[in-house]
Amino acid sequence: MENNNNPDYAYQNVVEINDSDASRKFIANVFLWMFVALGISALFAYIFANTPAFLQMLVDPNTRQLTGFAYLVMFSPLAFVLLISFGLNRISYPILSLLFIAYAAVTGISLSFILLAFTASSVLGVFLTSSVVFGVMAIAGYTTTQDLTKFGSILIMFLIGIIVASVVNFFLHSSGLDMLISYIGVAVFVGLTAYDVQKLKNIGAGLTYGDATASKMALMGGLTLYLDFINLFLMLLRIFGRRR
Repeated sequence: MENNNNPDYAYQNVVEINDSDASRKFIANVFLWMFVALGISALFAYIFANTPAFLQMLVDPNTRQLTGFAYLVMFSPLAFVLLISFGLNRISYPILSLLFIAYAAVTGISLSFILLAFTASSVLGVFLTSSVVFGVMAIAGYTTTQDLTKFGSILIMFLIGIIVASVVNFFLHSSGLDMLISYIGVAVFVGLTAYDVQKLKNIGAGLTYGDATASKMALMGGLTLYLDFINLFLMLLRIFGRRR
């Protein structure tokens, strides 16, 4: 699982986007950033998995061991997320955009291992399944009139538990625990998708959330949904993916 927590929107001042057209434009920009990130990640994953010269940067051809660059690629996405989240109100929008693109690229490189470990057909099948599930929950989160705030708080607690359990299982190597984490993870990220979309809808409607500009907040929203989708995809792949 990607060790990435959903960035929380905790700002001091208020950005108001009051008319419905501006609200729809905000949500459209959020999804645009998400799709851009997914496209970049997919491109880099494919290139590094299918180009021997790039693959050798990740796996030593002689020892078949991971290189230092591979470990850097696997752990650096978390650093990018933290930098973008905590630097939101301090870093200019162009720099944040470049950081976000770099983050998507690095994440794509780390995901190239998936194409090496699982069959292409199962990866494609799980990706399509993830897309459908994500789309359904995004629509549900956008259209529901029920407040999902308390529901979201519970899901975040479960997310923290998943991260802790994943770290523990890194040392235990328990296949049973790994499968349990995957099933719970699917439920958590399905729920978080609806919760995050509703939160972004409220931001677009002009509710409180910060001194950052609307463009920065759209980027952060794209990052949040990108993380929801990637983690949902990875959890489903651990359950249904067919290894080579």
